[in-house]
Amino acid sequence: MEKSAISSFAIVCSMLSMLSSCQQNAIGPLAGNERRSSVVFLTSPRQENYLTDYFPAIENFDSIVAGTGVSIEEVTDSTFCCTALAPLGTLQCWKDGNVLTLVTQDGNAFQTGYAHLYSTWTDGKQVKIGFTEKPEKVLALWQNTLLPASNLQWNDEQITVKLPELPEGSPSRSYLRVYAATATTLMSDILIPLENGKIVTSTGSLNRHDPESQILYSLMIDRFNNGSTSNDWSIGNPELVLPQADYQGGDLVGITQKIEDGFFEDLGINTLWISPITQNPYDAWGLNETPRTKFSGYHGYWPIYITKVDERFGTDAELQELLSVAHRHNMNVVLDYVANHLHIHSPLFQAHPDWATDSLTADGRPNLELWDGDYRLTTWFDRHIPSLNLERPDIADQLTDSALYWVRNFEFDGFRHDACKHIPLNYWRLFGRKLATDPQLSQRSIWMIGETYGSPELISSYVKTGMLNAQFDFNIYHTAIDVFSNHNNRSMKDLAQVIEESEAAYGAHNTMGIISGNHDKTRFISLAGGAVSWDEDGKKAGWTREIGVGDAKRAFAKALLLQTLNLTLPGVPCIYQGDEYGQAGGNDPDNRRMMRFNGYNAQEQTLLDQVRELTHLRRQNLALQFGDYLPLYVDDAAFVFLRIYMGEAVLVAINNSDAPVSLDVKLPRGLQTQISHVLLNLAPNGTSVQPL
Repeated sequence: MEKSAISSFAIVCSMLSMLSSCQQNAIGPLAGNERRSSVVFLTSPRQENYLTDYFPAIENFDSIVAGTGVSIEEVTDSTFCCTALAPLGTLQCWKDGNVLTLVTQDGNAFQTGYAHLYSTWTDGKQVKIGFTEKPEKVLALWQNTLLPASNLQWNDEQITVKLPELPEGSPSRSYLRVYAATATTLMSDILIPLENGKIVTSTGSLNRHDPESQILYSLMIDRFNNGSTSNDWSIGNPELVLPQADYQGGDLVGITQKIEDGFFEDLGINTLWISPITQNPYDAWGLNETPRTKFSGYHGYWPIYITKVDERFGTDAELQELLSVAHRHNMNVVLDYVANHLHIHSPLFQAHPDWATDSLTADGRPNLELWDGDYRLTTWFDRHIPSLNLERPDIADQLTDSALYWVRNFEFDGFRHDACKHIPLNYWRLFGRKLATDPQLSQRSIWMIGETYGSPELISSYVKTGMLNAQFDFNIYHTAIDVFSNHNNRSMKDLAQVIEESEAAYGAHNTMGIISGNHDKTRFISLAGGAVSWDEDGKKAGWTREIGVGDAKRAFAKALLLQTLNLTLPGVPCIYQGDEYGQAGGNDPDNRRMMRFNGYNAQEQTLLDQVRELTHLRRQNLALQFGDYLPLYVDDAAFVFLRIYMGEAVLVAINNSDAPVSLDVKLPRGLQTQISHVLLNLAPNGTSVQPL
């Protein structure tokens, strides 16, 4: 048993393990450039699956053969039907004499338990893996090639996996994946990055194209930084549009300036998500009654021309310069793209009014804001932005080509896709196939993250190799802010459970977005401090009074808890502009106040310093990027988990109560590590933190 003192913030500790060695094994030629495919997650008998969801660049296979643990009932040119017979199985996909392997998992196996793996490294040619309970089946893959049984050697309750000799022409970055299961339970998977066939053991081997290494910063262009007054424009009529709903001057040049002056590098950010840049209307739309105001298109989500940079944000040349400067600073830029709808005055829509979905439901109701149920794929967000019938192949083809315009003509590193669950799956399959087969784009690392509110089952239906790489995990966010604010009587046990559900749904090494907030949410710090009540309308609150943080001591403490969780969990942490220093606010548009870069009060500066420590800790530690996640302890107020990679571990302990507590934390069986020193002490309230 190891004893730990936990402050009301977090303790992060480093662990190192013993090393050993064994022989390397060679394998034959492989299709190594096919990126690793997502797992076939089977939740129902005879589940239909699309081949391009897993291998988007391959139109069809010569044959698909079921291994143990799964059966195949039907195969067509584009789909296959299969049923899980065990928690873990394989499908062998043959093409031109080569075979690629898909891993299958029984979605019901997680209901009986959830075990974990951990890994230690030896001499760079092999990896030793330990188990919290002994599995009955272990699969090891390089990319999508199943390693032979001779590459796996058992020693007591550990297994050593010999790395293969890679074929000529293999990508510099490839991956070893390991899956394991008992007779009834799936264990979390292991992902190990390789650099030219050798295990990555230093963050110096990583680059901005490693998705697991991203820290994302979300910014709204108009509300971030005004770099050039020459493009300033507003409706300028406060009787029609209040200033909060009008343009305020932020632009592309302003973002470039902040990259060059080191703002993002200092904060530890290596990926920017910028709001839509497409041309929006010059007039006002929508209506808020109290106070009475219409809205401008400052946010970018009402596209008029979907392949034109809005001149109020800048020019093509200024966009090219932003991307060039970002890449020189080893940063990615991800573009927010809107495919669900066009503005009613868009020339494209005017030419094709039949592209819209029905504005009325079958029973005659307005088809407005019906986010779930039968009208999820057709509902309009507002009367001036009709949704497009993207189930029609011709419309999906046009809109995917329009999206690809931005990566074909500009060096964007990916997309944030708006309103994903309101867009049918055929659109995402077409998009993924175009990316994978385009001679120019298939050689680039283009990462795509989507926005979907709903169950893990719905969210994960879009997260596959041939569709989206990730989505934002709103379920973790909503649970975390409830728990940290003691709202709805939720406890840390609820948070641990939701994290476990996400691990099961998206995989233990997912790149789901773990958010601090976004432009559609009341600022968490104002909820945590009581400045905005959970029971009131956050939008209305923002219009009717000046909102601060409320109880500042409590608010900033809870904001740090959320940032600590986000920056230590698996996935891609995402900081919404201003959350790093505790920007207060209600909901839209009060959560979109102009960004501040100085003039912080003492509490804001302290939070900013603490968030900066956490981001740089994550960037400098492989365990927080590729490490396996193992929960160790949870009660109503405290939550302790471990991230471990190649023997180095980070222990995260979060206490949601008002007083320090002391806990006994039992490490998993067979974990050959010892704690060496405390890396980070987040105990500004005076609590003494000692090495475990």
